[in-house]
Amino acid sequence: MSRKNIMPGIAYDTERRSYYVTMRVPARKGQPAKRVVRCFSSVEDAIHALDQFNGSVILAQGEKVNSLTLGQWLTYWLEQMIQPSRTASTTHGYSMMIKNHISPALGHIPLKKLTTAQIQQYLNHKLTEGLCANTVRKHYTLLHNAIQHAIRQELLARNPTDNVIPPSVSQPDHHYYDSDTMAELFKLLEGSSMEPVVKLAGYLGLRRGEICGLKWKHVDREVKIITIAETRTAVNGRAVDKATKTRSSIRRLGYQGIQDLDNVIERLWAKRLSEMAALGDAYADGDYVVCHDGGLPYQADYLTNRLQRVMRDLNMPYVTLHGLRHSFASIANSRNVPIFGISKALGHSTTSITSQIYTHLFDDTHLSVVQAVGDAITECRVEQV
Repeated sequence: MSRKNIMPGIAYDTERRSYYVTMRVPARKGQPAKRVVRCFSSVEDAIHALDQFNGSVILAQGEKVNSLTLGQWLTYWLEQMIQPSRTASTTHGYSMMIKNHISPALGHIPLKKLTTAQIQQYLNHKLTEGLCANTVRKHYTLLHNAIQHAIRQELLARNPTDNVIPPSVSQPDHHYYDSDTMAELFKLLEGSSMEPVVKLAGYLGLRRGEICGLKWKHVDREVKIITIAETRTAVNGRAVDKATKTRSSIRRLGYQGIQDLDNVIERLWAKRLSEMAALGDAYADGDYVVCHDGGLPYQADYLTNRLQRVMRDLNMPYVTLHGLRHSFASIANSRNVPIFGISKALGHSTTSITSQIYTHLFDDTHLSVVQAVGDAITECRVEQV
């Protein structure tokens, strides 16, 4: 027999290399009980589907939840409480954490028996597996929030994550350019397909998703204003356009007086009109400002990888596309632009977020302030002597 049970409700077919999940629908309102079998290519997908089904059955019937496992609750929480109110990319990110990490390790544990020690051991183990501290901290935050919702549903009396010690947030290494290096990069990329990408990031501090999602309807070429209102991202391997990350990310950025960027925008517009005239209906008009020949939009990962190849060919110092956004903040800070203005241009919801992300920049500013005060006091002391 090629099919063998590997856990309750899940069997593996060695010939088809597939996982079969048996879902038993209880009898209700005169309808007989029935048995549903679904096939999955991975054990993670199979466990996720079975948890989602069993959790929904237990909670929908109002049964005592002593048998409800953490995995069943997490899939129910994701479907009923997260998916309706969050973006598709956020929901997908949560789903990947649950399916690939949390459920395989902790999902079998009854929700009411989950302990602080088990969660602490899980987080520590993920660190030893090589996940970075910031990623493991996201796992902790997900668990805390999901279990907090269980408390609100009166399924639990306390949250076992409350006494867990999550990893400290680690500041990533930042690579960014000063104005001289940025000018050199701009010159080297003139006339290339990466020129508009790099200049939108460097001159305006745009995120890569904002560059990919920028459309002509949001570019006012007469008054020289670009409105950042959409972003392009990948969800489960499929590119989607969505609203910006937060309300504060919606912003209007003027490029009046930046002749270099104005020229780039006008060349892109002329190129679009030329291709539309030459290709006719074959032109894939998605209204994208930065796109492949023929109108097809860029994928964010494509731009990231393309930039790295270009930088190696040019023998330029390492920097990512997001690093050019950091460069925008660095150059603005070096010209004594107030943090409030930098924060607004970057689309951050508060200046505290800007300060946290760019501590390495603003600490230098604080140092110069301290040195100025120290010099003033020293001068007075010398005069008094």
